[in-house]
Amino acid sequence: LMKRINIVSGSPWESIVGYSRAVRIGNCIEVSGTTATSNGEVVFKGDLYSQTKFILARIIQSIENAGGSAKDVIRTRMYVTDISQWEAAAKAHAEFFGEILPTTSMVEVRKLIDPDHLIEIEASAVCS
Repeated sequence: LMKRINIVSGSPWESIVGYSRAVRIGNCIEVSGTTATSNGEVVFKGDLYSQTKFILARIIQSIENAGGSAKDVIRTRMYVTDISQWEAAAKAHAEFFGEILPTTSMVEVRKLIDPDHLIEIEASAVCS
């Protein structure tokens, strides 16, 4: 059996909902939906580009905590509350992954858990 490693961030939501920030089994890492939240507060309210950059930095940190790196990311999934603003999220995503080129999806959703969240992102990585 492959060893399972749960990476936790200490967020109170992890125990309430029953999830980990990331999970690594073998060379695969999955990162939970991540929002622009720091110390329980939404950051960069009204700024999709900055929320996206903040989230992607957190995701990369989680992957690094699990023993991977940005270059190991093979897929991202972006859930936005206003698809008409897609270019702001796309610009931030390209800044992180422009040379790595993971697969991705961007889907508009009606709302996220906090009305100030403009985007939530998940990621998958396979470590070499």
